[in-house]
Amino acid sequence: MSIHPETHVGRVELTVADIERALGFYRDILGFEVEREDGEARLSADGRELVVLRESPGAEPQPEGTTGLYHYAILLPDRPSLGRVLKRLTSSGYPLWGASDHLVSEALYLDDPDGNGIEIYRDRPRDEWRTTPDGSLQMATLRLDLRSVLDAGAGEEWSGPPPGTTIGHMHLHVGDLGKAEEFYSGVLGLDVTVRYAGAASFLSAGGYHHHLGVNVWAGQDAPPPPEGSAGLRRFELVLPDAAELDRVRERLDAAGVHYDREDGAINLKDPWGSGIALVVEGLEGGE
Repeated sequence: MSIHPETHVGRVELTVADIERALGFYRDILGFEVEREDGEARLSADGRELVVLRESPGAEPQPEGTTGLYHYAILLPDRPSLGRVLKRLTSSGYPLWGASDHLVSEALYLDDPDGNGIEIYRDRPRDEWRTTPDGSLQMATLRLDLRSVLDAGAGEEWSGPPPGTTIGHMHLHVGDLGKAEEFYSGVLGLDVTVRYAGAASFLSAGGYHHHLGVNVWAGQDAPPPPEGSAGLRRFELVLPDAAELDRVRERLDAAGVHYDREDGAINLKDPWGSGIALVVEGLEGGE
């Protein structure tokens, strides 16, 4: 059974080694609003909390060849916003490691100071999305026309993530694609939208191109990162109501998946230890 079509990704919680160093990027370059607490920082866009940074002094970046975060993706509301953040990043000298046209979206790729992967993207309108003969969404990785993107943002400077900015999707390294699909689709109920040559799968709710990507680029049967590494602590999957949360809980019970209940949320881990919080819309973060 598919998960409710209104399901989407909520907050992302990350481990970083040094909050001040991280804020030099998230606050001073990307322009997030910041609320500080002991050992953590909550990052918001137009009052909407999107990212939580939790400090673990001495945490080392997630090693290559391990499972966990590949990137989390900040979805901007339009192409001009993507152009403005591109100008902000290039003018500040902050390095990008990729820029791609995926047909359904246009995306920039970079790492935060702890090596946590980030995608910043904008979606093309859904009526421009195309399908392949087998019914899968047509996606690709093509060169992004950076000049055209910059031109789209001309005339206004970046002043932080604009209203409408959300976390659009997550992309994770896993140790086995079949097991990942069995967990994220067979148990949680996300629909597979695209498969790439036995190396990556993309899954979503409600016909979106993907709320989750999983890949084995770190290697088949890759191990989890060492305890205490920087990286993903957990991400939220936001369900529209308590009835849908109960339906997913029943599937977890039937599959024998261990979870904990806390403040109305269901906390669990995928087979490679990536944390997931299933929460009800309006109660994100246990509010």
